[in-house]
Amino acid sequence: MRDYKKLDVWKKAHLLTKQVYKEVLPIMPIEERFALTSQLRRSTYSIPLNIVEGCGKNTNKDFASYLDNALGSSHEVEYTCYLIYDVGYISEEQYNNVNNEINEIKAMLIAFIKFLRDEK
Repeated sequence: MRDYKKLDVWKKAHLLTKQVYKEVLPIMPIEERFALTSQLRRSTYSIPLNIVEGCGKNTNKDFASYLDNALGSSHEVEYTCYLIYDVGYISEEQYNNVNNEINEIKAMLIAFIKFLRDEK
C-alpha cells in the first residue's frame, strides 16, 4: 500500500482542487450551478481521489489504471476550464493559472503511468 500524501502528483492535484474551489467555482454564474460548475467540481476532485484510490491497490497494473482515470479527469478539467474561459466566465489570467497547473499534473501522471507500466 502506498501513502498518497507522499506523492508529488497527488499534492499538486490537491492544490489544484483547492485553487478551483476558491478561485473559479465561486465566480461561476448561478445558471451554471447544475451544469458546468458541477462538472468542473466533480472532475477536479476526481483527480486526487483516483490517485488516492489507486494507492490502495496491490499491483502496479491496478494502480496505473486508477492513474489513467485521474488523467482522464484532468483532460475534463482542462476542457471545462477552456470552455468557461471561452464563454467569458473566467479571465484569461485565471484560465492560464489553472491551465498551467493542469498541464503539469497531466505530464506527471503520464510519466508515472509509464514508469509503473515499464516496471518489470
